[in-house]
Amino acid sequence: MGERLMSVLVLLSALGSGLVGGIFFAFSTFVMGALARLPAPQGIAAMQSINIVVINPLFMAAFMGTAVLCLIVAIGALFGWSGPRPALVLAGAVLYLVGNIVVTMTGNVPLNNALAAVDPASAEGAAVWARYLSSWTVWNHVRTATGLMAAACFTVAWRWPAAA
Repeated sequence: MGERLMSVLVLLSALGSGLVGGIFFAFSTFVMGALARLPAPQGIAAMQSINIVVINPLFMAAFMGTAVLCLIVAIGALFGWSGPRPALVLAGAVLYLVGNIVVTMTGNVPLNNALAAVDPASAEGAAVWARYLSSWTVWNHVRTATGLMAAACFTVAWRWPAAA
């Protein structure tokens, strides 16, 4: 794979990881806090709506597109196609894939599914909401940190190759 192409893919991986990490940062620093201040039925209904609306082409392109880029640059790092800092490229890819994709699928999505199954106005809903607020946010902190650390790894690893 050409060095210029890998350079572009590493740069796009940095941008995607930073963008996704920034989205999760917003949830960790103020969105979840704002939802927690609402009465439970309103907070639950708002988060149920967010969990539906987030499944859209733009977010999914950023979230899953970055995962695809990470897979490509990880393979490039393993086969020596990624320039002078393959360890940082590989670290960034692993951070994003494990910290964002795996954590989302094993931590956040099951919590979202449990929240989707409750009636916002029920006592069960209030109990699920109380657990959801703390558990979901902890997993989201992990996604925030790993997305931003991945972006940092890719940024430090990135360089534009010299003209041939």
